[in-house]
This record gives sequence, C-alpha cells and structure tokens, in this order.
Amino acid sequence: MKIKNWSKGLFFCLCLPGINAWSQNSLKGNLTDENGQAVAFAAIAIQHTQLSTLSDAEGNFVFKNLKSGNYVLQIRSIGYQEKNDSIKIETDLDYKVALRQSNKNLEEVVVSATKADKNSGMAYSDVNETFIKKQNLGQDAPFILNQLTGVVVNSDAGNGVGYTGLRIRGSDGTRINVTINGVPVNDAESQGTFFVNMPDLVSSVNNIQVQRGVGTSVNGAGAFGASINFQTGALNEKAYANLISTAGSFNTFRNTISAGTGLINNKFTLDARASLIKSDGYIDRAFSDLRSYYLQAAYYGKKSVLKFINFSGSEKTYQAWYYVPEDSIKVGNRTYNQAGGYIDANGQLKYYNNETDNYKQNNFQLHFIHQFNSKWNFNLTAHYTKGAGYYEQYKNPEMENKVGGKGALFSTYGLQDVVIGDTTITETNLIRRLWLDNDFAGGIFNLNYTANSRLNFTLGGGYNTYFGRHYGRIVWAQYASNSTIDQDYYYNTANKNDGNVYLKTNMKLSSKLNAFVDLQLRHVDYRFPGLTDQFTEEVQNQTYTFFNPKLGLSYNLNNHVNVYGSFAMANKEPNRDDFVQSTPSSRPKPEQLNDLEAGIKYSHSKLITSLNVYNMAYTNQLVLNGEVNNVGAYNRVNVPESYRRGVELEVALPFNKYVLVSANLALSQNKIKQYSAYTDSSNADYSVYVQNKISYNNTDISFSPNVVSSIVVTLKPIKNMQISFITKHVGRQYLDNTTETKRSINPYTTFDLNFNYALKTKFIPEITLMFAVYNLFNLNYETNGYTYSYYYDSTQLSTFNFKAPAAPTNFLAGLSLHF
Repeated sequence: MKIKNWSKGLFFCLCLPGINAWSQNSLKGNLTDENGQAVAFAAIAIQHTQLSTLSDAEGNFVFKNLKSGNYVLQIRSIGYQEKNDSIKIETDLDYKVALRQSNKNLEEVVVSATKADKNSGMAYSDVNETFIKKQNLGQDAPFILNQLTGVVVNSDAGNGVGYTGLRIRGSDGTRINVTINGVPVNDAESQGTFFVNMPDLVSSVNNIQVQRGVGTSVNGAGAFGASINFQTGALNEKAYANLISTAGSFNTFRNTISAGTGLINNKFTLDARASLIKSDGYIDRAFSDLRSYYLQAAYYGKKSVLKFINFSGSEKTYQAWYYVPEDSIKVGNRTYNQAGGYIDANGQLKYYNNETDNYKQNNFQLHFIHQFNSKWNFNLTAHYTKGAGYYEQYKNPEMENKVGGKGALFSTYGLQDVVIGDTTITETNLIRRLWLDNDFAGGIFNLNYTANSRLNFTLGGGYNTYFGRHYGRIVWAQYASNSTIDQDYYYNTANKNDGNVYLKTNMKLSSKLNAFVDLQLRHVDYRFPGLTDQFTEEVQNQTYTFFNPKLGLSYNLNNHVNVYGSFAMANKEPNRDDFVQSTPSSRPKPEQLNDLEAGIKYSHSKLITSLNVYNMAYTNQLVLNGEVNNVGAYNRVNVPESYRRGVELEVALPFNKYVLVSANLALSQNKIKQYSAYTDSSNADYSVYVQNKISYNNTDISFSPNVVSSIVVTLKPIKNMQISFITKHVGRQYLDNTTETKRSINPYTTFDLNFNYALKTKFIPEITLMFAVYNLFNLNYETNGYTYSYYYDSTQLSTFNFKAPAAPTNFLAGLSLHF
C-alpha cells in the first residue's frame, strides 16, 4: 500500500490534540419538563466537540474544563422535543433548561438499537435528510451514497436508473446487510438487495447510516463488509404537499407527489407518496419503467407510538446484465446489448423486444413503541413482504450455438423430440419465463434500559421466515412437442428461518473512557431441494448457529479528540446457488470474519476529520475459481485465508460561510493468500475435456480497488444556493482473483456538478431548482463486469471480458414545489 504524500496530512491529524488549550470553566445544568419535573437520562452534547453526557435522576448534568467561547448545546430525550441552545461561556455557568413533551423521538427507538455511535468504536457515516434531498434527482439509492468513504457504485443501464448496485470496501451486495426501519430487506437466499424493487425509496427516507466493516448487530443477513440502515417516515407536525418533476438525458423522467396531514388532534398523522420513473438508459434497449408508493399512518399517544407503513415497488426493465463485450467497447460500440438477440429465418440478427425483467414487491411494517418511564422503552415490529415476478427470454438454437450455448433442446425442458417422417427435431425456438414467487415475514424487538449516566443496554433480536417458489414456464414454442399451455418445466421450493438475539451494553468506565459490548447469537435453518452424494434429488436441511461478539473502546483525549478501537466477529452462511449446485460432500463451509478497527476523530467548528485503520481477516471466504465441482457446476469454493486491510481518511473543512471542502480517501490491500484458478481446456473437436490449474500467492480479491477517493467542493454564493463540484476516483478492479491486468476494469476519475437553489414565495412556500451534470468531461469508463477463459485445442487461451460502460456526459434537471 502506498501512502506517499499523505503522511504529512496524517501527522497533522495526529497533532491536533495539542491545538486545544485547557481551561477551568464549567457548565452545570438542570433539565426539567414544562411542569418542573426532572428529566432523567437525557443525552446532552456540545456541538463540534467530543463532549457528551447524560442527566442524572434529578436532571442534573455537568461539563468541566471548557474553554471560553460560544457553544451549541444539543439536548435529546425520548418523549421530549429535541432542543439546540446557543450559550456563551466566559466563567462557570449554571444553566436551567425546560423541555417540551413530545413523542417524536420515540420513533428513533425503532432504529437506534442497530445504529452505531461515537462510543461503539466503529467506522460509520450518517446521511441526513437535507443531503438526501439535494442529491435525489431520481437515480437509485446506491448513487445517493456514492460520495461516502470506500463506496463504489455500478449501473447496468449506465445512468444510475434501473438495476444498480454498490460495493463497500470491495464487498458486494450479498455481503452488505440492508435494513429499513430495522427490518431486513436482503433476499433470504441470494442475500443480495435489489434496489430496483424499491424505486424512489429515498424520497421517503430521512436518515441513512452506513457502517463499514462488521458493524453492530443487525437483523437479517450477516454484515460481511458493511451494513446500511434506512430510516423512513419522520413525523411532520404540519400538513404539507410536495411535487417533484425531473427530466434528463436518455429520455429520463421522474414524477413524485407526496402529502401529509400533519398532526391531527396532536395524535394522528397520514403520509403518502407516489412515484413514476422512466428512462431509456444509456445501453441499447436498457429501458426502465419503475413505479412505487409509500403509505404511513401513525398514532401518537402520550407514551406510545403505533405506526403502520406500506411501501410497494414494481419494475419492468429490459435486460442489460450481460454487459458489453470488451471487443465492442474497443471499437467504440459502447452501448451494444446482446440480450434478446436471435437469428431469423433469413439469417439476420434481430432482437426480441420483450427480453425483460418484471417484478413487484409489497412491504408491510407495523411498529409499536412504548416508553415505560425515563429508564425503559420498548419496540415491537411485525413485517411482511410479498414479492413475485419473472424475467422473460427468447431462446434461439442458432444464436445460442453462436455464443457457445447449448440451444433450446427439448430434453432441457422435459419435452420429447419431435419426429416428422424420417426427420427428428431435437431443439426449438421458444420463449420462457423464469419465475420467483416468495413470502418473507417475521418480527423484531428491542428493549432499551438506561440505568444511569454510566450504563445503558439494549436487548434485541428477531425471527424471520422465508418461503420461496422457483419455477420456469414455457409461454411459446415453435415446435410444441408434448407441451401444454404455460408448461412448467421445473418447480422447486425453499424455506429459510433466521433468528437472532443480541445484548448491547454501553458502559462509561470513567469521565473519558467508554466501553461497548455487543453479543449476538444467530440461528439459520435452510430447507431446499438438492442433490445427495448419490446424485439423487431430495429435500435437504442445513442449520447453522453463529456467535458474533463485538467489543469497542472509546476515549476522549480532550474536548475535541476521540480515539477508539474495536473487535468484531461475523459469520455468514453460503448462498442458494452454493447449496443447490452442490452435494453435501462438495458443499462449501460458512465464512467467518474477524474485524479489527481503530481510529481517531477530531471535531471542531473549523475542521472535522477522522482517520480509521482496519484489518478484516477472513476464514473460508467464498470465491469463484472456475473449478467444476462434482455436479458439473462452477460453484464458489472456500479459500482458507484472505484479508482486507486499509486506512480511511475523512475531512470536512469549512473555509468560511461560502466555501466547504469535504474529502475522503480509502487505501487498502485486499488479498487471498493462496488461490488456484481453473480454466476449461478441450481439443479441437471437443471430444476431450480437462481443466488447467494455475496457483497464485497473495493475489488481489476481485472488485476490490486499492484506492477509492472523493472530493466535494461546495460553494454557497448566496442564501439558499448551493453549487457542488464532485470528483470521484476508483482504482483498478480485477474481474477475477488472478490479478491479471487484461482481466480488469481500468481506474477512472469522474467529475460531476450539482446545483440547488431554493426560493420562497408568497403563493408557494418553497420552490427548489435542481440540476446535475454527470461525467462532466465526457470520459469513457466502466463500472462492473465479468470474465471467462478457455483453452481451445488445449493450447490457445481465449479470454472474454464483458463490462458495464457508464454513460457519457448526461444531465438531470428537476423542480420541487413544497406547500
């Protein structure tokens, strides 16, 4: 890993503690409610410092050794309105504060159990509602997070609409736990998250937290690289309506309407949103037709909140997940899409116009939150998700044979060959649909206790069950053979139960030292159809019980500097394909990750910066190596030892009220200590087939760039106007684990421009103009891909790369009307 000129910057960060002069002023305070009753165990923090405390049983709190100057005191307590007070300290100060009762903060009980804070000893980023709104022009959720540390995004269509994804520290979506209001949304079998099924979700989100590494205990899939927690449905006390329209390149249009009643009789609210997003995409035929809605009804009692949430999304996208052959990219045909291609009766290449992906997902959540007293509060959540859909394909034997497929053989679809006279027909043109129909339901809970200013804990957990149906259907065939209408040629089901319980404790060991302990027990039970070692298919059952401990320490060196460290362990079960494409003897083992993190943070009104180092050591990490297992599948295999090691630097520097510079840099090494790659080999007539093996030492993990950085320069020339110049750099990403440059995505640096201007008028309270230009300098680059190789005639190696080109210079412009 090369750091070079960054050493001076790191030295500056480490010297920051010496900048702060010590003084003897103290701030003593007392918190009461409107009736003069003490408010116990409220959280009090001083902005732009590391100082925070809790009020005691009588509502008292104290800060010592404060430098003379102006401060902003932030006070939060469940059951009361948040309060920010500006104070000036020139000598010892006694300060009394009266809080207004409100149950608005009770909503945070739902997600606070799985969130990290400065006392957790872990690396995380918070994205607030203001940032989300200024970035939200209709692109998918991963692109809202693109400027966060270590994040790399990708888009099948090339313009951030439709199928998109992200990696954090090189870990893909199957290793990133995603929750919405604490409810898991990762697919139970693949363990990935499909944001395309939740279009325009961010228009209903008011806070996002991204935890890098193992993070704190969460519900659902194991976090093996990061976790993302979306919080939706903030309380709007006043009635409102909002209209947003966006238009831009590639015939991209987005319309969103939202409205809410505000608090009715100080007890009830109703909020709703509807969205429509359409785009042709940059890649040929990679269109998207996305529709969604969000509904929320809530009751706010004196000490309880009952909230019902229903959000739904439907998507129809033309398939672009095959990507563009590298040979086409080299000759300038960057938009070529091979999906749907077939050879007609005249030998001409044509494209089937319905080679689409179609899916609808409906999510339901019911949250009950109750505050027993100032020490105890409780949350219980029930959830249910219904998903169903298919992707459609035209299968043409001649085209399949041209690209190396086996064609639409009757035997593949359980049909008989067609005999006409002396001619036997073994294959046919056909259209098929591959269906997924699933149900996911469960419950989560957390019980929170604040004993005193030195101890608080959370007992939480959840239980979820998944039932999925997988089947393929023939909807048309040139030669029907013995098929029937809507012939199902395969059908199988799977059931997965996932339960966990965790106990998190924060202990203040001294006035400066805090300890965090998080212990989780997780049990997984997966039932699926698969092959036995005797190669007979039968329903099988696999169970795992994982213990995932996390420990953290946090220490305030002074009012502005905090140092921390943590250790976390995570375990993760294999994915669906690992089970169904193997037998018990070839089935991979679960993975384990030990994550060490340490860092330093400096927070001041004139500079906020942090430095984090990490070592993520994997045992039995699952990777593809090209080896064919005993059932003929290219399945993932365990590699005994691998690791990710890196350093992450974040800086926010407000030069003045007009200019703000924020930047982050992630430098890393991502290695597999010993790795073997297998490549298919055959003779000229394909009568002999073998696999060639090449062994590697300390090879790079695929899709794990050693350098990821971002710089954002924000100008605020006049009130309510913001112009941001955004630079993003991503280092080389290898398409496999061989560290071969010819099988990689070249490094790239992008430049974007974002503009926001809010106007206030007599008739429309707020009008916001939004404009963004992406890839400002029209650079050619790719964001994702895959590769495969084979030896022809046992000697000639042929390698084929397929990549996802990003769009050239493109724009989105929007208008928001808020009433």
